[in-house]
Amino acid sequence: MNQLEAVVVGVSAGGLKALVTILAYLPADYHLPVIIVQHLLEGSDSFLVDYLNEQVSICVKEAADKETICPGYVYVAPPGYHLLIEDERLLSLSIDPKVNYSRPSIDVLFDSAAFVFQEKCLGIVLTGANRDGSEGLRHIKMNGGQAIIQDPATAEYNIMPLAAMSVVKADHILTLDEIGKYLLELQPSNR
Repeated sequence: MNQLEAVVVGVSAGGLKALVTILAYLPADYHLPVIIVQHLLEGSDSFLVDYLNEQVSICVKEAADKETICPGYVYVAPPGYHLLIEDERLLSLSIDPKVNYSRPSIDVLFDSAAFVFQEKCLGIVLTGANRDGSEGLRHIKMNGGQAIIQDPATAEYNIMPLAAMSVVKADHILTLDEIGKYLLELQPSNR
């Protein structure tokens, strides 16, 4: 397996608990960037980032336009903006129209990650009540990356995991704790 360069995560309804569970496994010096789209209402405050920072060791921040992607950070799409990855490993924000009724859209993030990181990308679809993320995860797989889907039986809202499973042959179908442990196992032991 090629060395991964980024983890991208899509989550919607039920996401707060899911993100805390997964990110709690990651140390402050985690060797990969984690880039997240959580569906939020436009105009939401910074509660998600603040809350996650209180619960986990790794640094969580709201993504900024033209920010360089660095390991050891969790970047969260700001409410009302699509989050994309550019060729130069930069984050980019867009106010383009909603995709799958959402801005930020998981598919938008995943499509750009698939294009930039190719086989060095890991995409994860978690709990949610719509189909956003399914096509983007399919594109990650088509470009040689890995796909993980939360076990629908364990998702607070199983529509998003089931939708992803209908279009993607995932590498793994896992519980939240199993996803956290999998991400931790990617951490090199002899750095």
